[in-house]
Amino acid sequence: VLALISFICIETIMECSPCEGLYFFEFVSCSALVVTGVLLLMFSLNLHTRIPQINWNLTDLVNTGLSTFFFFIASVVLAALNHKTGAEIAAVIFGFLAMAVYAVNTYLAIKKWRMNSRQQSSRQTSDYIRARTESREVDHRPEIQRLDA
Repeated sequence: VLALISFICIETIMECSPCEGLYFFEFVSCSALVVTGVLLLMFSLNLHTRIPQINWNLTDLVNTGLSTFFFFIASVVLAALNHKTGAEIAAVIFGFLAMAVYAVNTYLAIKKWRMNSRQQSSRQTSDYIRARTESREVDHRPEIQRLDA
């Protein structure tokens, strides 16, 4: 929502003399809005379960991390090149707020990613131990006959 508000604020600016900072901020806010919106839609409709080849926790982590970084850069650049108009000031404020929300989401995504990677490694370890235990028990099974007997 904050990315949308910052995008709307930047779109209301009618004239600028060095427009590079404004265009960069516009690109960052629009890109973050679109990518986050697509991921939100996929997670809300459980479409991510149909594509298990993609690590969705890592995808969310990369999206939020990059959005945090680029919102910070874009907001600093726009604040430095700001012409003190109300729309630019509002865009900078909402840009920093969006950056803060993305940073919190990045922290939560890191925690979730670490928790899932720990669960996967413990699951792989338990599968390995179970396979080793079962391979040692092969000789004791009556249904398996030795070929040389």
